[in-house]
Amino acid sequence: MSAVNSWGARIALVTGHMAGMIDQPALPIWVGTLIAGYAFAPAQAGGLATLFLLGVVVSSVALSPFFHRMPGRWMPTIGFGVSAAAFWAMVGFPAFGALAILHFIAGFATGLALSFTHGTMGRTDNPHRIFALGGFMLGIFAVVFLGGSPVLIANFGPSMIFKIFAVVMTVGCIVSAAFFPAVSENEDVVEDTSKFDRRVWLVIGGVMLMALNQAMIFSFLERMGADRGLSPDTVRGVLITLGLVAITPGLLAAFLEKRVSAVKVGIAGALAQGLLAVAISCSGGFWPYAVGAVFFPFVMLFTHTFIFGHLARIEPTGRAVAATPAMIMAGSTIAPLFGGVLVQTIGYPALGVAAFLFSAVAISLYVASRKYEGVKEPLPAQVSVVR
Repeated sequence: MSAVNSWGARIALVTGHMAGMIDQPALPIWVGTLIAGYAFAPAQAGGLATLFLLGVVVSSVALSPFFHRMPGRWMPTIGFGVSAAAFWAMVGFPAFGALAILHFIAGFATGLALSFTHGTMGRTDNPHRIFALGGFMLGIFAVVFLGGSPVLIANFGPSMIFKIFAVVMTVGCIVSAAFFPAVSENEDVVEDTSKFDRRVWLVIGGVMLMALNQAMIFSFLERMGADRGLSPDTVRGVLITLGLVAITPGLLAAFLEKRVSAVKVGIAGALAQGLLAVAISCSGGFWPYAVGAVFFPFVMLFTHTFIFGHLARIEPTGRAVAATPAMIMAGSTIAPLFGGVLVQTIGYPALGVAAFLFSAVAISLYVASRKYEGVKEPLPAQVSVVR
């Protein structure tokens, strides 16, 4: 078995995916804690989360074009280590200015680690399946995080959120140091200096818009429930159920890998996401909020697994999948801040309307890329195999 397909490598890749994607399950608790525990305004709290996501984007955009040329054995270890240190520092520096700087540093370091993790996933024998496994484990982590972190924060204070993040990043650092594979030293690497073709960019655009919707709604999910008069236990119950449901999309996506077109999944996923966003934010009742919230992350996790495998097939250098953090976070970077402004100026229903409009654009991008499905374009002339 080659290094990148060994069990040790799979453990490192899945662990790196879980640690690097921590914002996905954490955003509602993260933003909610910054508002309730640190007394920041919604725009300020959303802005801090945005700075973390911006750091991920800047790092991924800067580094992913060079993924196929760089020996990435130690990059995740360094990234997770710096991120852990930044989160530990947030515990002792609660002022907004210090938190802003540290959020960006933590995001940049996390983006470094996650770019090399996802790029290496794209080099495995089955990128779809390893990403699905990562999504499955992220769902399990989400259950533990959403069920346990509110209790810890209530008992030990708001700074506990940063301690939890620091522990997660430390685990990512240790596992990466022990098991992360040296792809460029052990694998045949396709080197391609050409630009991405149109089908790649159209799919990337759809992912970015879906990620924007995911972060915009998810950031204020906890607050929407609380502001509707739901008890903390009720909101926590919704979040725990959400985490349990979020375990299943990875398994379902792995089972349906050869049975469903990735582009069709993208189209259906974007539509479902827009409709659920409207149900969550525009209805005042408990059941539309609860049912919509429970299934909202499922849609993104299921859809993105197919899109990740699709991109790994149509762009074989690994650069597109290495840019996965940029795709997800570029879409979601402005979401907490943008959502906070919408909530302060218009109210929660504005989130649903905006999300539905973004979903419509995402659908149009997937539809435009559909004509390329199943078409194998020859690689450009500037291609070589590095051994």
